[in-house]
Formats: sequence, structure tokens, C-alpha cells
Amino acid sequence: MNAKVMEANLESGLSAADSNTDDFFAAVAEKSDGTVLRGDYSKIDDQYVVKQDWDAYTPEQHALWRRLYQRQAKLIPGRACDVFIESLEALNIGDGIPRFEESSALLFKATGWTLVAVPGLVPDHIFFGHLANRRFPVTVWLRDPEEFDYIVEPDVFHDFFGHVPLLFNPIFADHLQDYGKGALKAMKLGGLGMLARLYWYTVEFGLIQSPEGLRVYGAGILSSGGEIEHCLTSPASLRLPFDVERVMRTLYKIDSYQETYFVINDFQQLFDDTAPDFTPIYERLKALEPLPANTLLPGETNLSLK
Repeated sequence: MNAKVMEANLESGLSAADSNTDDFFAAVAEKSDGTVLRGDYSKIDDQYVVKQDWDAYTPEQHALWRRLYQRQAKLIPGRACDVFIESLEALNIGDGIPRFEESSALLFKATGWTLVAVPGLVPDHIFFGHLANRRFPVTVWLRDPEEFDYIVEPDVFHDFFGHVPLLFNPIFADHLQDYGKGALKAMKLGGLGMLARLYWYTVEFGLIQSPEGLRVYGAGILSSGGEIEHCLTSPASLRLPFDVERVMRTLYKIDSYQETYFVINDFQQLFDDTAPDFTPIYERLKALEPLPANTLLPGETNLSLK
């Protein structure tokens, strides 16, 4: 997946007061080398929600989903965290593109979250508003066969396979709702860029400790055919203990595998460490230069791969 597009969405900075669909398209194009969003935005409601129209998916698209699913299903044992694997198995979505309504009913029963269908990336205030109200936006379209290993925008496979299983964990689900609430506040405090780094290094590219060693919980890794191995085995990347201010100060890579991964002890740590008011953190970090993605500061520990 081309991270430039996701980065443009996370840091577009459009507020509810000054954004419309045209402004959103222009902001994404400006920050992602002219990328034009491929979804059909002609039927969105005021929250950018559309109908999934499951019957419109072709047999070829369901077959492509099965190929993507089977590839990742072979890679995640021994690499993904246990709750992801358990929830993925319970969802039973290996046979084809899932019906959002059916999965949403299971999710609501587990943690009070629902899934909403969207045409693709949505403006910041819309995305964060959904999270703040325990709604997770899932893109409706699927990549083309020639995009099997590389996709410019997040598609239904990334959004669903990568993100939805973890929403069955109550602690992670509560954290993501609080993140949405905090992001809406950050938009008014000039902290969105810093908060985007937190999302990037946790929800998208986070690692977690387990009794068996490091495991993956970040959706960007879990839906990737290559980084899921690299992040756990390559000595070229750093693996640092999670620290909120350190994460929010650290730049990330948008055109390669990550050079640094941050590791949480468990989801309770992620929830607890991100619970305090970030306002003073934003002020402190504004006075400091961001750190390059491959920085190892004096006194920091690069965690062992074993």
C-alpha cells in the first residue's frame, strides 16, 4: 500500500467547517503527488457512508479476496498476536468478500462497535468522528489482480482483514474510540501531525510482546505479504519500547518498510499510556525537531529479536 495516500489523509488538516468533497480531493492530490481517489463518492451521505452493495461484487473479485486471504492466513501463525488470529477465525471470512452487516452484528455484540461502508479515504473530521462513536469505516472496493502485492489506497482487504479482528478486543476497541475523540481535539490544537504518528506506529505498524516473543497487531503489517516477516526478523530495523512522546516525535517511512517499530507490553499499556490529556505533550513537542525514522537515542534499548 502506498503510504503517501494514507499520510495525506491523516494529515490533511481539513476541519468540519472548511471542508467539502472537492476540498478533500484537492488536499489528498496535493499531498500525494497528484493521486486521484478511485472510489465512487457520488452516493455518500453527510458522513461519507455508502451502501456496500455486496451483490455487485463479481466472482473474480471474490476469488481475488480468497487468494489474498489465503496468503496472509499462511503468514500470520507465529507472527500475529493471538487475539487477531482468534478473532479472524471467528469471523469466518475466508470464502469471499464479507457482508459488512453480518460482521458488524458480531462486532457490536462483542464490543459495541459497528462497521460503516465508505467509498475510500474520508476527511479527517469524518474519520475521527466515526471512531469517536465506535464506528469503523471500511472501504467497499477491492484492488485489481495486478495490485495483489502493492495497492495505492487502502482497499476492503486492508481495512477489513487488517483492522476489524482487533476491534473484538475490548481494550483495543476502547483505545481506538478514545483516539478518535482525542484526534478531534488535536485538530484544534495543531497536534494532528503528531497524533498521526501515534496512529501510524500503533494501529498500522505496532508490535506487541507475548510469552512467545514479539507479535504483530498493526493492520498495515498484518495485511502485507512482506513486512509481516521483515518487522520480526530483519536486523535493519529498530524495535523500541513504546513511549508516547517518543512515538509522536518520530517521523515514519512512506515508501519502504518501517525503520523503527514500537513495542507495547499489552493493550492495557496502550490504553493507559494514551489516556492522559495530550495538550502539554503537543506544546513540548512543538519546541523540538522531529526525529528521523531510524533514530536510536542515547540510553534507548533496541529490543532483541529473540
